[in-house]
Amino acid sequence: MWLELENVVRRFGDRSAVNGLSMRLAKGSIGCLLGPSGCGKTTALRCIAGFEPVDAGVIRAHGRVLASESFQSPPESRQIGMVFQDYALFPHLSVLDNVAFGLHRLDRAKRKRRAEEILDTVGLAEHRSNYPHQLSGGQQQRVALARALAPEPEIVLLDEPFSSLDVELRERLSVEVRAVLKALNTTALLVTHDQQEAFAVADVVGVMKEGRLEQWDTPYQLYHRPETRFVADFIGQGVFIPGEIVAAGSVRTELGVVRANGNTQWQAGRQVDLLLRPDDVIHDDASTLRAEVCQRAFRGAEFLYTLKLASGVHLLSLVPSHHDHAVGEQIGIRIEPDHVVAFARD
Repeated sequence: MWLELENVVRRFGDRSAVNGLSMRLAKGSIGCLLGPSGCGKTTALRCIAGFEPVDAGVIRAHGRVLASESFQSPPESRQIGMVFQDYALFPHLSVLDNVAFGLHRLDRAKRKRRAEEILDTVGLAEHRSNYPHQLSGGQQQRVALARALAPEPEIVLLDEPFSSLDVELRERLSVEVRAVLKALNTTALLVTHDQQEAFAVADVVGVMKEGRLEQWDTPYQLYHRPETRFVADFIGQGVFIPGEIVAAGSVRTELGVVRANGNTQWQAGRQVDLLLRPDDVIHDDASTLRAEVCQRAFRGAEFLYTLKLASGVHLLSLVPSHHDHAVGEQIGIRIEPDHVVAFARD
């Protein structure tokens, strides 16, 4: 593994910001630590970069120990590039000189050549003579990325790199940044609280809660096969409906008996909650199961309907937008859950 964290702990007084964090990231892969504010993801990134010591555990890169309880490699010797949230560009230096800043070990000609190469890779070659204040936010972000990539680091860390950009630009740049990292076969770790951003950039995503990793998996698995209730709640949209185990992997609900992918060892009679995503609930005029439209959000190609069953339980359903139903209208539904997951009821 190119980057490995093993039971890493970072404490601030009596509070553990990172509490037994373990993860592995292969060479050329893009990982992401995702979670709400205060979950410890930025502290974990700072520990990897060397800006924070670790109180327990080990951080390794390419088999080399970077940090442990008794050893702390200085940041400048870790061969790690860093893209900060505010970009941290030097306002008095041109774009070319900003990118070349970390290449002091090369002679002037080689510095210039390498900086021009990486600017061409991120699509900013024509702006090499400009200064940061003359660039848009998205262009500044790409300059910061180019500066981090120029020394050919073993790992690049990105701390909330798109947080100051508007939604449309954030979506476009996340795709562009992924393309650049993949083109250079760069190992990277991103930190964000935005799951759309995480899914757009990363190959593997770790959902964090209170300093711990709840699940380290592909975006597809996190969405369809969450391992904990927190991950199920945090990732995507969905609702929990009550049910009862009637056989191994089968749950009776007011929508009928549903096969669940959760714990198939549960005994009959166990009370559970089933996770249903909006794409699991299908609009079907021929169905005898009816639900009332409580809210609707137009999304262009689709409506996101909030539906109420006779029991008062609410569901979410994605419906093609040519099915235009008013609030208060009763519509037919059926469920087609490819990956329904059950959790023991609290």
